[in-house]
Amino acid sequence: MTPDLAVGVDIGGTKTLAVLLGPDGAVLARTRIATEPGPRGVVDGAARAVRAVVGQAGLEPGRVGAVGVGIPGLVDPAAGTVRHAVNVGVDDGPLPLVAELSRALGGVRVAVENDLNVAALGAAHLAGRETGEAVDLAFLALGTGLAAGLVLDGRLRRGARGAAGEIGHVPVDPAGPVCPCGQRGCLELYASGSAVRALWPTAPAEVPAPVALFEAAAAGDPAAVAARARYASAVAAAVRMLVLAVDVREVVLGGGVAALGEPLLAAVRDALTAASSGSAFLTSLRLSDRVRLAPDSVPVGAVGAAVLGRERRGPPSTP
Repeated sequence: MTPDLAVGVDIGGTKTLAVLLGPDGAVLARTRIATEPGPRGVVDGAARAVRAVVGQAGLEPGRVGAVGVGIPGLVDPAAGTVRHAVNVGVDDGPLPLVAELSRALGGVRVAVENDLNVAALGAAHLAGRETGEAVDLAFLALGTGLAAGLVLDGRLRRGARGAAGEIGHVPVDPAGPVCPCGQRGCLELYASGSAVRALWPTAPAEVPAPVALFEAAAAGDPAAVAARARYASAVAAAVRMLVLAVDVREVVLGGGVAALGEPLLAAVRDALTAASSGSAFLTSLRLSDRVRLAPDSVPVGAVGAAVLGRERRGPPSTP
């Protein structure tokens, strides 16, 4: 066994990504397979992804020190279980993912965490390789919902009940529409990918709503320009909330909407600058300089899962 070799697996609704992380933290190999829904499919697919990625390096799974897994749903890292991961067909009861995957891989040490948290760990790992320092950041996922993963002083922050970073359910308009969480006017209703579909319902069925909106705005459509500005202001509010709550050094934009790339980043930075213009306090925080995009050349979630697997051999994350 090579203790400092780790595999990370990021299980999503349609695809499962895996990377092999070397002792120096570099990605040595990567693979992508289709996700098999259902408890059995999730375990078998994760095992197949691990074997494929270590096989690229001419190794067997037993040679790696640990495997980390990121998966949507309600994850209990201590018990090694996942529940209500409806995107991957795990919704009937707790799946003992750690025990079953370890068994499938011949006893390899396995750790599991929510996919958003491993994405935050991956973003922090990549940033730390650039600076050589412990990282403070929030990974803001702009997907169907809205939430953030937090890494503070280089350590994952889950919170007392696992709810750290759930800023999507902070009400910003008490008179707003009802959120699926039961509250009214939650930030998620304005800054998520679903919010873009509400802002731009005329998007063609074959084109994602964020792409359609930003393309129409770039072409000069006045209604699209206004809708883009409203959306960017909502995302900027999420960034501002994270910085003011925990003063992270940077907020990394990820999730499906972040695939828009530089046009999204520019719009959010402009909104942050506008929001700061009347406040010397906000101006001093340099909010627009503290937001960036997740890298699209590296599977951040899978990298973070590998970091998770390696770190769970040491001190636990902060509660």
